[in-house]
Amino acid sequence: MPAFGISNRKTPMAAPSPDIAGAESLSSGRGRGPAEGREGEGAVPPADDPGIDIGGRLRRLREEHGLSQRELARRAGVSNATVSLIEQNRASPSIGSLKRVLDGLPLSLAAFFALPEGPEDPVFFPAAELTEIAGRAGGHAAGGELISYRQVGCDLSGRALQILHERLAPGADTGPTALSHAGEEGGVVIRGRVELTVGPRRRILGPGDAYYFQSRLPHRFRVVGEEPAEIVSACTPPSF
Repeated sequence: MPAFGISNRKTPMAAPSPDIAGAESLSSGRGRGPAEGREGEGAVPPADDPGIDIGGRLRRLREEHGLSQRELARRAGVSNATVSLIEQNRASPSIGSLKRVLDGLPLSLAAFFALPEGPEDPVFFPAAELTEIAGRAGGHAAGGELISYRQVGCDLSGRALQILHERLAPGADTGPTALSHAGEEGGVVIRGRVELTVGPRRRILGPGDAYYFQSRLPHRFRVVGEEPAEIVSACTPPSF
């Protein structure tokens, strides 16, 4: 994802480590339901219960307690990756491993499964609700702004994908030093002309043209011509 005219570009967020050594056994799966069994104060709902989002519920509780993933992991005596994988529903925890994590809050299993579900994650995002992450909104040259990045969604914690509606004034440039970071990115030019350099390759893209490449390859974006440019882009993991 280009970082036009931004000098304080954030380091791309690292994907969670697959190493969960030292934690209780975690089986692969969606994590959309507790394991079977009985623990502590009461029976745990059956494993095929589709109405319980374990990861989302744990994340909401952690945030309500003002804890980072790292701090909860430290309190529970598990790895940070274990907490991260459970919250993203990328691993289905055993009763023992979930209880160990909840002990870091502290909260019993019975109380955890008795909690009401939080609001569902939004699926649709009206244009007015996109989140401006490049300062003042508006990317047209006439408005005096060089760039505008309007992000789909506000909080990307636990998300693997970032989608942006970019508006770039003539002359917008990521700078003479090529960018390089972990991940992948792609996009479609909606308006204007954008010169994209990826490694030794360079091309000027116009409306309807697209790009997709490994972000570790040195790359640079530059708006050419007198017309502002518009791009709808995506990158994984989020890099802002």
